[in-house]
Amino acid sequence: MFNKHFGMIAATAAAGVLFLTGCNGDGTDAGAAGTHGSAAAGQAAGAQDLNFLSGTARHNKARPRTGDWANGPGRPATRPAAKKWVQLSAARAGNLNPVVVNGAGFTLYRFDKDSANPSKSNCNGDCATTWPPVVVAPGGKIFIDGVDRSDVGVVKRDDGNLQVTIGGWPVYRFSKDLKPGDTNGQGVGGTWFGVTPDGHKAGGGQNGGQAGGENGNGGTGQAATSVTLSDETNFGDPSEGLAGSGCQNVARDDSASSLQASGSLKIWSEKDCKGTSKVVSGDVADLSTIGFDNAISSVFLG
Repeated sequence: MFNKHFGMIAATAAAGVLFLTGCNGDGTDAGAAGTHGSAAAGQAAGAQDLNFLSGTARHNKARPRTGDWANGPGRPATRPAAKKWVQLSAARAGNLNPVVVNGAGFTLYRFDKDSANPSKSNCNGDCATTWPPVVVAPGGKIFIDGVDRSDVGVVKRDDGNLQVTIGGWPVYRFSKDLKPGDTNGQGVGGTWFGVTPDGHKAGGGQNGGQAGGENGNGGTGQAATSVTLSDETNFGDPSEGLAGSGCQNVARDDSASSLQASGSLKIWSEKDCKGTSKVVSGDVADLSTIGFDNAISSVFLG
């Protein structure tokens, strides 16, 4: 009689353990964070506590001045309030369509030197200052708007933060994108590209040629709406970003030795798009090769 009663108690206890194991002890699904292929090995401890919600942060009534709304343009998310939630929306930004943007409308990027299978970020230190990783706190929320839930996950960074992944690729913002819709990071260094809703390179991953005409290799076949001008060859800092359409005057006149653009544009030797000009398409690692080193005073975009 005693043995039979004890056996029933043990069986009930075992069932309870199984129930808690499958539901994290609080009724939530242990697989809530999701994985992408074998990227599961890179998923962080505690990531299973994340909440994935359909729709935008506004639709889900996220609190003001939290999550993506608490991140200053181009700055890493460091305050707890800024890590409470992330929004992933399929959208159009500049010439990139589709591309994923966050809840504040800023373009998200992927890095060719990272790994998607398994997920791994190789952008740390100064790199992570220039390219702030999209991070979320354990227990935080990820709002999904036009992105397949199965393509979204997280990976633990070297600094311990949980970084959001799309298609296994860790995603980032760009420090020189200062307003929603900017795509100044597209094609930078030939390794950074906007990320599509399934984790691919936005814009076909085109990086353009050295320059148009006899020095080019075909370019991207579309007009650039943004350009980054660097004082050093091979895209070294300091640099300056310009975006929009029409003629744009350069703030630091006659300083650029290289440029990065996601399409074709015209560069000019004088302000207000006057003087000597040349059409370039895509990145130019050394402007001296086309006779424009330290000679750009304005550009025509769009």
